[in-house]
Amino acid sequence: MSRAIMIVFLLVILIVTSQFEWRQPLLELDAVPQQVANREDAVKEKIILSQERHIQRLSDLVRTLQMQLLRCKGENETTNATETFHLNKQFIELEREHIVDD
Repeated sequence: MSRAIMIVFLLVILIVTSQFEWRQPLLELDAVPQQVANREDAVKEKIILSQERHIQRLSDLVRTLQMQLLRCKGENETTNATETFHLNKQFIELEREHIVDD
């Protein structure tokens, strides 16, 4: 009888220990997808931050180019006004000379 009890006892110990060994890898396998998901989230966040920085730089460049364009337009208008003034002055002088010649 003691041998039967001993065998049953050993079988119970064997089953219990095997259950612990099987559950532990299963818990580790459950943790791996969570770690992968966390890493993916971190990578996505870094990509988003990088894109936001690029967008900000592009916005700054667009703003700078718009300011340069406005300056160029202003300079061009000033130049055109000055040229028009000089052309009008020359035209008036030519007309005066033409009138004087008549």
